[in-house]
Amino acid sequence: MKKTQQFLLIKSIGLYLNILSYLLPKQAVQLAYRLFSKPRRGRLDLERLPYFLQKAQTQKITIQTHEIQTYLWPGNETRILLVHGWESNAARWSKLFRKLSKTGATIMAIDAPGHGQSNGNEFTMLLYADILQQIAQSFQPTIIMGHSIGGSACVYSYHNFRESFPKLQKMVVLGAPSEIKLLIDEYVRLLSMNKRMARLLSEFFTSKYNIHIPEFTTAHFEHTFHLEGLIAHDSKDPVVPFVEGKKLANAWTKATFIATKNLGHSMHNEALYDQITAFTTA
Repeated sequence: MKKTQQFLLIKSIGLYLNILSYLLPKQAVQLAYRLFSKPRRGRLDLERLPYFLQKAQTQKITIQTHEIQTYLWPGNETRILLVHGWESNAARWSKLFRKLSKTGATIMAIDAPGHGQSNGNEFTMLLYADILQQIAQSFQPTIIMGHSIGGSACVYSYHNFRESFPKLQKMVVLGAPSEIKLLIDEYVRLLSMNKRMARLLSEFFTSKYNIHIPEFTTAHFEHTFHLEGLIAHDSKDPVVPFVEGKKLANAWTKATFIATKNLGHSMHNEALYDQITAFTTA
């Protein structure tokens, strides 16, 4: 029954936006963007933090209008930045952290805007990339790792703000979409938006972020690909199609591609994390 109610609610919102797009198009697209960019899950309760986050040095960094929660574990000159994805938080790295910490590296994890212990109600990959630029300027990572949209944000941020990453040598990308259009198209499909509403939304993104959505693909960010890379994507990923990982791998000749199976979108796996850890120390 709950699934039926949720389905009807989603379709009702889409119908409302479709009607509003003819009556008040500016308000319609602003509402559609707010719904698209607002995380509904992924917050962290301070009283229930995982133990490894409790042991970190914590600091909130103000970037634009956002207070970004950071977690730092000091170590040696290898500096690893961990970047989670949509409706997640820094806690998702707990299993990988146990392995990475044994290498002695300095590790930083962050909570994205609207996630974990960071404030805000807006989150997009492009906003995330801006945030990463600011974090990188102060932390100076030698290795950066991103999951899902976090992985896409890593690629785009380095491509667009390369001067902020002067020490970066390696990048790990897990289950990440290559194209922003994929995310927007899925949102349009989910709400059954009409062509007018879809066009308004695409134009809104173009205006807000000064990019042309249909041409935006991380597989074209050739400046990233002199880095050593490790790309992993699950062949049965129910959220981001496997082909998205292949697009990035085909363009990135210095990256190793790992095709996993039956790990889903989260990709939590001891063997994979052993490979990632080995990559950081090679």
